[in-house]
Amino acid sequence: MRKSREEAARTRERIIAAAAEEFREHGVVATGLADLMKAAGLTHGGFYKHFASKDELVKEVTAATVDQTTSLIRQVAEKRPGLKGLADAVAIYLSPEHRDNPGQGCALAALGPELGRGDARTRAEAADGFLKLVDVLVEHAEGMRPDQARKRAIAAAATMIGAMTMARMVQDPDLSDTILKSSADLVVRSFERSR
Repeated sequence: MRKSREEAARTRERIIAAAAEEFREHGVVATGLADLMKAAGLTHGGFYKHFASKDELVKEVTAATVDQTTSLIRQVAEKRPGLKGLADAVAIYLSPEHRDNPGQGCALAALGPELGRGDARTRAEAADGFLKLVDVLVEHAEGMRPDQARKRAIAAAATMIGAMTMARMVQDPDLSDTILKSSADLVVRSFERSR
């Protein structure tokens, strides 16, 4: 019996969800199609019914996970106005919980170098995701010209992603915590009004 379109769409979403966690946890290259299909509770042979290639899946995962991250950051930031909301958003991104759960976190921090080596469509999706994060930060910049806020938000987003990557890389827990806290402080201070 053939699957309905709705069933096929649900299966595709299941594959994307499983791949999102597997890729962020283990990396794109280290995750084989058999591994991710097993994580989705499916057989390896069914992959190509839903995706033309692994590259297509990586692009889809990048789009989905970056949207999740920016939605969370936006929700946190919108709970308080201006710089206070921005500080809350930065704190949630640069938190030990985010660091310790890469499978649930930002794909840009978990997969940045691999996304940079991806095909043009994947790199474009990652760049769009980066700009969505920038836009959230710009929305909460107070008392700055729009061009100035955007430049600071670009530097802030790059700092946040790089800090998360380094905090996960180092083996010293105290150094990892310091990377997160110092980077969060630096990002928030960069948005404070010049006196």
